[in-house]
Amino acid sequence: MDRWDRVGRCAAYGAALALSPYLLIKVSWVVGSLLGVTPIGEGFNQAGWVLLNTVTIGMAGIGIALALALVRPWGMRIPGWLVAFCAWTGSGFLVSVLPYAVLSTLLDSARGGSGGGGGGDEAAMPGWEAALVQFSFVGMGLGLAVALPSYLRRRWPDAFTGRLGDDTRASAPWAAVVAAVVGLVWLYWAAGGTLGLSRPAERNTNGYVLTGVGAFWALVGSAAFWMLARARPAGLPRRLLLALGWLGSGSLFAWSGWKLPLTLLVALVHPADVTPPENLAVAAVLHLAAVVAGATMLRTLVGSRPRTPAA
Repeated sequence: MDRWDRVGRCAAYGAALALSPYLLIKVSWVVGSLLGVTPIGEGFNQAGWVLLNTVTIGMAGIGIALALALVRPWGMRIPGWLVAFCAWTGSGFLVSVLPYAVLSTLLDSARGGSGGGGGGDEAAMPGWEAALVQFSFVGMGLGLAVALPSYLRRRWPDAFTGRLGDDTRASAPWAAVVAAVVGLVWLYWAAGGTLGLSRPAERNTNGYVLTGVGAFWALVGSAAFWMLARARPAGLPRRLLLALGWLGSGSLFAWSGWKLPLTLLVALVHPADVTPPENLAVAAVLHLAAVVAGATMLRTLVGSRPRTPAA
């Protein structure tokens, strides 16, 4: 077992351990609300509160099982595509949470700790619970980001060997171009640009930060995929570019795959209490492009293999 593998295994156990406080908090909320000893979140009745938190308990359990599948022997017996897709999507969501959590906390502190509050969960939890929930998400995201490439390397070792210039080039370089365009638009919005926005005044600091983080991962994934597709510059380790390509494409697919149906729903229903800053048509096109680019990058990365020398 080399150093890369040891770090990945520790990260997987750490991810499962980090998510455990979130699971326990959610269980306590369900049990406490049924017994009448803990408050129900603002805007919920008891049935809705129990249903919401039961779903998140299931999601947390899946997340812990996924982290353990990346390190335990039984994880190698699960169909590889299933583990890879779930971990790819989960890490795509959570790697964006890591810098967002740090930056939003720093910005909230600079504003005097006003926070961004307001949701039902926030109304029901004291500060120490909020800190544990944030720790769970950050720890899970960081753990998956490190453990996933290690698992992939153990499962498909040939794909992670060699350096650029030793392998066949990845196909579909257009996906890197699409991802870069999406990332640049998001970066423009995060920097304060208003083209493509219908309600610029609706933006807030957390929105700027999250958009900027999405732009960062889109551009990182695009750059890594482009280098793999062009096989340049020669000599770079494949495993580094594959890891960055996996994380960047996962972020593109996961976040836009979640936001695209919500954007279409808002465009069709026009709810009075939902006023997104983006022009809905522009946002839908960007999210669709991000989903297609992310999925194409994944498909190509999975099929990317180094050239085996002739006998």
